[in-house]
Amino acid sequence: MAGYLFVHFIGEEKDGEQIYFSLSRDGLHWNDLNNGKPVLYSKTGTEGVRDPYPVRDPRNGKVYLIATDLRIQAGYGWTAAQEKGSRDLIVWETEDLVHWGSEHACTVGVPGAGCVWAPEAVFDRVKGKFLVFFASKVKNSGEAEGKHRIYAAYTENFREFSETFLYMERDNHVIDTTILESRGQFYRVSKDETVKRLILEKSDSLLGEFTRIESSVLDALDGVEGPEGYLLPDGEWCLIADQFVAGKGYLPLVTKDLSSGDFRILAPEQYDMGKTKKRHGGILGITDEEFDRLKKAY
Repeated sequence: MAGYLFVHFIGEEKDGEQIYFSLSRDGLHWNDLNNGKPVLYSKTGTEGVRDPYPVRDPRNGKVYLIATDLRIQAGYGWTAAQEKGSRDLIVWETEDLVHWGSEHACTVGVPGAGCVWAPEAVFDRVKGKFLVFFASKVKNSGEAEGKHRIYAAYTENFREFSETFLYMERDNHVIDTTILESRGQFYRVSKDETVKRLILEKSDSLLGEFTRIESSVLDALDGVEGPEGYLLPDGEWCLIADQFVAGKGYLPLVTKDLSSGDFRILAPEQYDMGKTKKRHGGILGITDEEFDRLKKAY
């Protein structure tokens, strides 16, 4: 990998809930593409997308981009978005990161789900398929009110999906989760909706039992969501978190070892997230050829 593509949205203003691109060589200093305007628009479902996440198919190099089908700018409010929202995720496909097919909608939310939020995917090498996971607010029998849980389904092509199943549940709501793989272990970073902080967990398999890793830095980081992680060129892991309460955008934290829970928050002069304030998105490692192609195209 010779660089990084950051796919994100920017907010609830007009065209803010569409797909924006930014490029970086080092994963810490970002340049917005297309003059800070959207690169892809959704004309499907709610005609807006949030929480985009790119994932590469290790079998053929194809890249899929999945996103939440949601447009708060339409004016229906957050209650409707959670309880009467779309049960679809929106998907784009590309072979070269420049020429994208038309978006299509895939219904993955369980019956009765009020939404399908923040979808992400990780390739399960044991099954040879992608595990796609997302948050849905569901009111089960006997519950006084609904709760956000993480559900999941398997797919080979982001068109046909297995039956959706419950993947993770907390005492309170959980809406944002990302999964990283390092040294044969899977690390899950989730937003604790109770205290608006991040929880780090580890397991030796995607569907196995995850155990919590204590982290004093994450425990002290308030008002964050949308965690994403990726390897930097020097081999360190970078975890970014959206400081949504303060409205400050993404904050990078780095660690040499995810299992340690020992993160270092970077000083402002050590990174530059670009001109646009980036909201919950995903980061894809790209080749030198892909970097140059994107830069030329946008």
